[in-house]
Parts: sequence; C-alpha cells; structure tokens
Amino acid sequence: MVVAAVAAGAFAAATAGQTLQSVSDEGVTPLANAYDGNGAHGVGGDTPVAAPAILPVESSADASAEVRKLTESKKITDARKRAEEEAARKAAEEAARPKSFRPTNGVLTSAFGARWGTSHSGIDLAAPIGTPIYSVADGTVIESGPASGFGLWVRVQHDDGSVAVYGHMNSYSVYTGQQVEAGQKIAEVGNRGQSTGPHLHFEVWAGEDGAKIDPLSWLRSRGVSI
Repeated sequence: MVVAAVAAGAFAAATAGQTLQSVSDEGVTPLANAYDGNGAHGVGGDTPVAAPAILPVESSADASAEVRKLTESKKITDARKRAEEEAARKAAEEAARPKSFRPTNGVLTSAFGARWGTSHSGIDLAAPIGTPIYSVADGTVIESGPASGFGLWVRVQHDDGSVAVYGHMNSYSVYTGQQVEAGQKIAEVGNRGQSTGPHLHFEVWAGEDGAKIDPLSWLRSRGVSI
C-alpha cells in the first residue's frame, strides 16, 4: 500500500508538470512550485501584505468643543426666535391700539363757541367726581398742576403739534415731560376752579399758544364721537 501511494504521488506530480509545461508552451510563465503558486495568489510568498489603514479618531476634547458650539448655536437661534416673536407681538399690539380716544365718559353739557355773552373755548362733559380722564391721543405732558380758573389742569402736546387741555380735575396722575398714549388715564373728573358742578372742561389748541379749535370737530376727524 505504501508503494501504491508513492506511485500515485509520482504520477500526480508528473501530470502537474506536464500541465504547467503545456501552459508554458503557450507563452505563459510556468509556476515552478507550490510556494510560487501561493505567492501568486497573495498567500505566502515574498510579496508583503499592506497593513489596514487606521482612521483617525476624534479626541474627546474636540467632541466636547463641537457639542459646545452646537449648544451655543441653538441658544442664539432660540434667542433670535424669541426676539422676533416679541417684536411681532408688540407690532400687533401697536396696530390694535387706538390712536384716538374719548377724553372721559360724561354727558356733553356745553359746546364750543358763544356762551352767556362770552366765548367758551372748549366743551364740558359732566361726570361724577373721580371719573377717569384719558389722553385723547399720544403725546407729551407739557404741564400738569394748578392753573388759574381751572383749579388743576393737564396739557398734552400731540405729535402733530396740537395741544389738549383738561381742566377742573379732582386729581392728576402724570408729570411734565411724561410720554402718554391714547386711552391712558391721566386724571380724574373734579369740581375745582371756576366750576358749577363736577365735569371735565376739554380744549384743543392749534399749538402750545395757538388758536382754540372746536374739540368736537377735532375729535370727529379722528373717529371719536361725543
């Protein structure tokens, strides 16, 4: 059996040699042995095998810095969004806010013009003492306090230069130089000065020392009816 195995091995070797020789005859370089064959297939041989590439790993410090950047970016974005929302809210409030307002909730008892042989420079609106008095338009308080004939008064100059005068108040809650808005409470109805009963005496002047204007016409032109 040993002899048979040796003979079989010799026969296989001879056959392989013939096969390689026949390939060589066709112009292909024959492989001398199994070692060279393994080398040709990338297994063993003298050809070095390239080491696998090692990708750089981001350090924990770099990762933390990136997280901080993202967090800061989100904070900035959120802050900008809140600012835009607040600006939009204020714009909506400003658009909805009245630009003209009734001076007080009272009954018209005397109009502008001739009265009792003299000229009445404003209108009178009768109301109980303490009834709120409101600024008829946006403006700046140019005077507040005691005034001859009025007891107490408040004068507000508006953006167009006109001046609203409020007289006979029981009290006032604004000061000179204060910015006020239409509809803002500035005083309360009273009976001070030359007055025959609790009411608001309301005048409109063309300027700080300008001509007196009919308050009813002035208010109507701004959408306020009395």
